[in-house]
Formats: sequence, C-alpha cells, structure tokens
Amino acid sequence: MRYADPSANRDLLGNRTLLFIFICAFALVTLLQQILYGRNYIKRGLQFGWQNGDPLANWTGFFNVTDDPAVAVQSGSDSNSRYFEFYEGPFEYNSTRCLELRHEILEVKVLSMVKQSELFDRWKSLQTCKWAMNISEANQFKSTLSRCCNAPAFLFTTQKNTPLGTKLKYEVETSGIYHINQEIFRMFPKDMPYYRSQFKKCAVVGNGGILKNSRCGKEINSADFVFRFHKLEKWRRPFYRVLQVYENASVLLPAFYNTRNTDVSIRVKYVLDDFESSQAVYYFHPQYLVNVSRYWLSLGVRAKRISTGLILVTAALELCEEVHLFGFWAFPMNPSGLYITHHYYDNVKPRPGFHAMPSEIFNFLHLHSRGILRVHTGICSCC
Repeated sequence: MRYADPSANRDLLGNRTLLFIFICAFALVTLLQQILYGRNYIKRGLQFGWQNGDPLANWTGFFNVTDDPAVAVQSGSDSNSRYFEFYEGPFEYNSTRCLELRHEILEVKVLSMVKQSELFDRWKSLQTCKWAMNISEANQFKSTLSRCCNAPAFLFTTQKNTPLGTKLKYEVETSGIYHINQEIFRMFPKDMPYYRSQFKKCAVVGNGGILKNSRCGKEINSADFVFRFHKLEKWRRPFYRVLQVYENASVLLPAFYNTRNTDVSIRVKYVLDDFESSQAVYYFHPQYLVNVSRYWLSLGVRAKRISTGLILVTAALELCEEVHLFGFWAFPMNPSGLYITHHYYDNVKPRPGFHAMPSEIFNFLHLHSRGILRVHTGICSCC
C-alpha cells in the first residue's frame, strides 16, 4: 500500500498561503501610507483642517473624530473633541491657519535664508487664504512713503516743483545738470495731475512670463487705474498706433535719468503733438527716483538701479487705496515649479547685476503677507 502524505491538499506554506500573507502585508503598508499622507495634509492645511472654534474657512460636513494624541495639531481650547471637515473654499483672512501661513513668509527676513523651492511651497500654501487689506499696516507703510518720497507732489517734473531756470540734477550723477529752459518748461504740467489715494483700486501690470495665460485681463481692466509698461517703438507711426489702444492714457518717461533719455523723451512729446494726440506726456522727477531707490535700499534691495516696476508700485501705493500686482515674478519657474519665460512676450534676460528682481519680488511677497498690496501669481477668475 502506498504511503499517503498527511499534508496533501493542505498547502501549509504553499503558494496560496504566501499570496495571502503578501496581500495582508500590502494592505497594511497601504493603510499606513494613507494615515501618514492624511496627517501631512492636515499639517499643511491644503485640503483639510481642524475646527477649533474659530472661523477657518467655508466648511460643510462636520464629523466627530476620536481625539488622537499622536496627531500633532494646534488647539485654541481644551476640548477633547475635534471635527474633521471637508474644505470647499479659501480660508478666511484672519483664521488661525492663515495667520500661521503669513508668518511663514514673514519670518524669512532675507531671501538667502530659504531655498527657492521652500519659498515657493510657502507661497503656494498662502494661496489657500483669502486676501484682505490690513488698513492699519497699509496706512503706516503709506505714511512712510509719504515722508521719504511723496509721489503726489514729486512723481512728475512739474512747473510747481521745478521752476523755470532750475538746474535739475540727473538721476545718474555723472550725467550732470540739465538747465530748465522755456522750451521744456512748457512741456511740464503746472502741478501733479493726481493726488493721494485718488483711486480706489489700481492694477500694476509687469512684463513677467507669469502673466502669460493667466486670464487676468478682465480683472486688470476692472481696476480704476492701470499702470502698464511698454518699450518704445522705433518708428513714429507704429509708436502712435500702439498708444491708441489705450484711449484715456498718459505716457510717463524717465527723461532725466541720463542725457540720452532726455533727447528721446522730448521727441516722444513732439511725435504725439504731430499726430494731434490728446494723451499727456509726463517725466519722472529725478529726485523722486533717487529717494525711492534709497528707500528700497534700506529694505535690502541692492542693485545698480531698481526696476521701473518697483518705482511704479511705490507710486501706486500712494496714489491708490488698494494695489494689485500682475505679471511680477523674477524666477525661472512659477510657484508650481513649471518653467516660464522671463517676459510674457520673450525670454530675453536683463543685464546681470543691473536690477535685483528676486529681491524686489521677495519684498512684494512680504507686503502681500502684511496686507499692504496683493500679488497675483495664479490663474484669475474675475468677472
């Protein structure tokens, strides 16, 4: 009689048992990953939050959750119950979470303190918060600008602040002095055409590649006043036609930056007169530009010359109640890590060392976090 193996058909450590063990192990690993992944999202506040009695955002679907001491969350009360909620809108400006996110930006005092990727992560997280103007912070900052720069009185060269016969110093000192004669004196407005906080909402539109495909046109045009940047066309008629796109517009030029700019700026005035254009031509006051540069130098912007964008943002903060920035970004990647062109119309880089664009944008992010102005770097959904 043949011997019968008692383990036959039992598969004590066979393929089926090993498969069962593998499935159990895989399920356990997956469960742990989900738990850790979920905790990370709770910590970052990107998708979920914990209700602690303050209005963090717009929430629906409250579920009582057992208090787990292993999960590190901040609580403003001693309650033993927390609520797990589904996020369906931006966090409120004054919520605990948004205060923390703004602090994460403001605690970076200089750009070199963090890696670029870390700054991007902090900025992206802050986009989950609504923005609101901090009136006390904004008024204090504008008061400082009034003392140092005073755009409502000195942004433009006028007959009032630059009388006939004035020996006007150029912004670049090596260019010397320009004697204000009758010809150019007639080109100046009698006084500044704009006054302090004249406009409720202003948009300052930079040329950064981040503006491309942002769909922000309607939101920009909804502002009460828009500051734009354009390079001068080489020929008279194309230059005139470009300006006619903006009917109720004025042209502002750095005529007294250096001697070459003076000649070009005067020709611009004559061209518009020849075409009988109603658009006014104004010239930056060189002392205003010097004062603005000194002010931003005191805040860490060290460059041969600050950008025209920073100059106009500074002016807008005095002329407007609320300032919104579009197309301002100085990094080769957007906040999501995707490569973008330097300008929205080309990828020509500036001269190395001439501007300090990353430092300027870093200051804008700080002003955004303080509620002084708003920086738009994502897709717009206005109107």
